[in-house]
Amino acid sequence: MARMKFLCDAERCIECQACVTACKNEHEVPWGINRRRVIVMDDGVPGEKAVSVACMHCTDAPCAAVCPVDCFYTTDDGVVLHDKDLCIGCGYCFYACPFGAPQYPQQTAFGVRGKMDKCTYCAGGPEPAHSEAEQVKYGTNRLEEGKLPLCAEMCSTKALIAGDGNILSDIYRKRLIKRGGRPQTWGWQAAYGQEA
Repeated sequence: MARMKFLCDAERCIECQACVTACKNEHEVPWGINRRRVIVMDDGVPGEKAVSVACMHCTDAPCAAVCPVDCFYTTDDGVVLHDKDLCIGCGYCFYACPFGAPQYPQQTAFGVRGKMDKCTYCAGGPEPAHSEAEQVKYGTNRLEEGKLPLCAEMCSTKALIAGDGNILSDIYRKRLIKRGGRPQTWGWQAAYGQEA
């Protein structure tokens, strides 16, 4: 079975925000919630890099490990989803996620922030597929229709790609070989400014 993943190639991202806009429009995401965002590293400095970030649908999701009500579940495709009817808005998932994917509609006291919202990989939620309840709570279920997430489909430079993790690895490997090496976006040098 395929493990659905995202990959954002920082060498190709042009910070156009098309992925962010596509997600907000497709799922009618409320104001103040960003299921996807573009992060710029070294903004304004020659050689700056941009990367589109959302829930990475981790194989061993830390958000699911800390949830006291077990509202997270993983589909057969490896997509990490949550049940808003079970969510109590405690915020543990927000603190556990290294990508900052969980979002809350209100910025108020602990437990009264509302139900958590995050990227669903355009796979809807636990409600019946294409039902009004699914659309209202989780957005459009494109995976059920055999489509990929709209954010990846809208990326004009194909910096953001989505699909089977093994296929994405092959695509990225070919890109690196064609470029002639590894990008210096991450690693020891980028993190600490010195050689290992």
